[in-house]
Formats: sequence, C-alpha cells, structure tokens
Amino acid sequence: MSKAQFVENVAKSGNMTNAEAKRMVELVFGEIEKGLKKSKKEGKYTIGTFGTFTITKRAARKGRNPQTGEEIKIKASKSLRFKPSSNLKAAAGIS
Repeated sequence: MSKAQFVENVAKSGNMTNAEAKRMVELVFGEIEKGLKKSKKEGKYTIGTFGTFTITKRAARKGRNPQTGEEIKIKASKSLRFKPSSNLKAAAGIS
C-alpha cells in the first residue's frame, strides 16, 4: 500500500478530508521518528498495543561476491526491526 492510499483510507475511516488525514498520518509517523531518535541508547521504542521498533547493530563481517566468489568486507551497520504486539497479531489473524 502506498502512502497516498493509506492517507485515503484514513480519510474515509475518519470521515475527514485527504488534507486532514495526510496531516494526521504525518504527525503519527513524525512521532515514531522522534521516539526512535530519543531511544537510540535503549535501542527500543514501544507503542502500546501496536508493537515495538528495535534498533539492532550488525558487526562488520566478511562475505563473498556471488558472481566472482571473491571475498569482500561488509561494514558494520544498524537496522530497524519491528515486532508486532500480540493484539496486532490477533487483529491480523496471526497467532
């Protein structure tokens, strides 16, 4: 689903204009971003019955180029993971 489709769905569900829905969606996404920035030390940001965003670290490692088989160095990195809450899983029909 694209962001525009998401905004349209919010507008329909909330009985509001697309402009109002877009503002609401931007506010929610902005709050999630702020929360993640604040939680860098903890590496975790939980939103009640929605789920938990976790910042994970990957160590530098060696890998292989699949085309040539040559060994390459892969830099250390960070990634963002999301674990849905049990309520969200139940709503989606996932156990």
